[in-house]
Amino acid sequence: MSVLTTEGLTWKIGEVSIVDNVSIELNQGEFLGVIGPNGAGKTSLFNLISGLRPVTAGRVSLRGEDITGLAPHQRARRGLGRTFQASSVFGALTVAENVRLAVQARMGGSMALWRRASANRAVIEKADSCLTAVGLAHRAEALAATLAHGEKRKLEIALLLAADPAVLLLDEPMAGVSAEDVPELVEVIKGLTGSVLMVEHHMDVILEVADRIAVMHHGALLACDTPAAVMANAVVQEAYLGEEL
Repeated sequence: MSVLTTEGLTWKIGEVSIVDNVSIELNQGEFLGVIGPNGAGKTSLFNLISGLRPVTAGRVSLRGEDITGLAPHQRARRGLGRTFQASSVFGALTVAENVRLAVQARMGGSMALWRRASANRAVIEKADSCLTAVGLAHRAEALAATLAHGEKRKLEIALLLAADPAVLLLDEPMAGVSAEDVPELVEVIKGLTGSVLMVEHHMDVILEVADRIAVMHHGALLACDTPAAVMANAVVQEAYLGEEL
């Protein structure tokens, strides 16, 4: 069953189509990778899905609801979570405090760290669970600013998990991560439950985690199929990969 659908999604600047008539379906529990060269429209597609850019044409549906006209925070409330290429955490707060804020935002109520979170066992337990899921429980009391880049990526995923999203949009989670930290981050991503749509330049990562791969080129959807079928697609090889695989 489809949990996220785009139908004819288009974004134009003047007469130039940045995203051109893209229709995709993300199924329940599926991991769908999105690849394409720089300028293919991958992040722009995420911006349309998450509401950061208004669509020129088409629609976005989440669990059967048309969310095309909703603001980003409204989409988040309905179960759409997203990370960005640039890390964004509260560096002056501890790792645990960052996640507790996200949990409190989801549950509602006071955002005062020293009151609500310390008194509310459910908040603490949920935050601890999210940190354990991404392998950061041992860093709970460290300031977020002191984390290595790969650890910050894990923290961002923990912040997503705190909101219990139905769909996770991961925009190049490996960007800036050192080569030695990539395998551990891949294991965290492989352990995610739910439905995931991920843009990533590391082909080996995409091939390892994705159930299907969507290929974008010049803003349009070139192919969407299993990893094996995409790698064998001559049109994809010519337009994106440049050589036989």
